[in-house]
Amino acid sequence: MIKKDILQNIWVVALLAFFSCALWGSAFSAVKTGYRMLQITDDAWADQLTFGGFRFAVAGIMTLLAGSILQRRLLIPKRTSIRKIGIISFYQTIAQYFCYYIGLAHTSGVKASVLVGANVFLAILISGLLYRLETITARKIAGSVIGFAGIILINLSGLLSGLHFNFIGDGMILLCTVASGFSSASMKKLSAGEDPVLLSGWQFFFGGIVLMLIGLLGGGRFPQFTPPSFLLLLYLSFISAAAYSVWAILLKHNPVSRVAVFGFLNPVCGVLISALVLHEGSQINLSFVLALLLVCTGIITVNYAPGQK
Repeated sequence: MIKKDILQNIWVVALLAFFSCALWGSAFSAVKTGYRMLQITDDAWADQLTFGGFRFAVAGIMTLLAGSILQRRLLIPKRTSIRKIGIISFYQTIAQYFCYYIGLAHTSGVKASVLVGANVFLAILISGLLYRLETITARKIAGSVIGFAGIILINLSGLLSGLHFNFIGDGMILLCTVASGFSSASMKKLSAGEDPVLLSGWQFFFGGIVLMLIGLLGGGRFPQFTPPSFLLLLYLSFISAAAYSVWAILLKHNPVSRVAVFGFLNPVCGVLISALVLHEGSQINLSFVLALLLVCTGIITVNYAPGQK
């Protein structure tokens, strides 16, 4: 097992958080590719929920198998853990992605990226004000504002083309962001005395099954996989399994603000990987470089502690 003090070292936190963000960033282009392979249109939310639910259920199985092998024991939840798994699954998988898929079908990807970027604010506020897990300081708020400014800058041209608000689109994405904020704070609070890998695996499996059933009931069709699309599904499942398990381990051993602020790197990694995979290199410009500097400045500001190396 990794020692707790190592997981609290800021450089280890930064490296592992960047690993998670790079995986999540690659999901943007991988999901687009998967939709194209499976002929799932942007507005087919029921098909997307069915596909997403299957992906998360597989991610849960991956997480539990890997965790059981590494720990040399079956990751079976205790009776007292079931309620915690249900709470985390509701926020992290069911509510977040139900709102996300429906919202994204009725708004632009640009506006969704900016609204989802606000989850860092909400995670810190929920952790400090509702759950009382840490103290909200001016430095943490300032760092979050600076990092969020970077997210806005990345998407500025798209935002200027349409700033109107609609509930079924933008409102659902906003609810997705709220669920994401509660997810981080809940994982921090509920993982005390628990194995975060066990919690991650079971919440993915349970949430994935629920999402898949909602999608099928909404008229979604089960994906007709080909060998290439099935391999892509396995990669997407690996992204969820590995990235969220690492994130959960970091949240268990660190303040929410220290970990959550790295979430600003998600769209940055997404743009970089999309430029390589989808040949969208036009997005790498001066605005992107300035946005990256703002995101990094925000992360440093939140994590800066005078007198600490």
